[in-house]
Amino acid sequence: MKRLLLTGIAIFVAWTLLDVLAHRALLEPLYESNPALWRPASELNPVLVTGVTFLLIAVFLSIYQALVRPKSFARGVWFGGLVGLALGTASGLGTYIHSPIPAALACGWFALGTLKGLAAGALLGAHLREGAA
Repeated sequence: MKRLLLTGIAIFVAWTLLDVLAHRALLEPLYESNPALWRPASELNPVLVTGVTFLLIAVFLSIYQALVRPKSFARGVWFGGLVGLALGTASGLGTYIHSPIPAALACGWFALGTLKGLAAGALLGAHLREGAA
C-alpha cells in the first residue's frame, strides 16, 4: 500500500510539472489569443484541480493494479500509453469537436494527455512491477 501511495504522489508531481511546462510555456500563446474562452485566473479553483487530478490518479492506479498482468516496466508504459491516448483524445480532440478552440490547442492537449499517460505508466512500471521490494 505504501508503494502504491508513493507512486501516486510521484505521478502527481510528474503531471504537475508537465502541466506547468505545457500550459504556462508552450500553450500560453494559444490561450492568450482566445481570452473569451477561458475563466479568469481569479476564478480557477486549485482545490478542485487537485481533487480531479488525485481522482484520475486513483482510477489509473486501480485499473493497473486490478487488470495489468504481469506488472513490469514495459506493461506499465504500454498501459500508460493507452490511457494517455484515451485522455488526450478526450481532452484535446473531443473538446475540439464541441468547442471553438484552435486546432493547434487541441493537438497540444492531445499530445500532453498522451505524454502524461506515458510518464505515469513509466512510473507505475518502475515502482509497481512484480518482484519489486
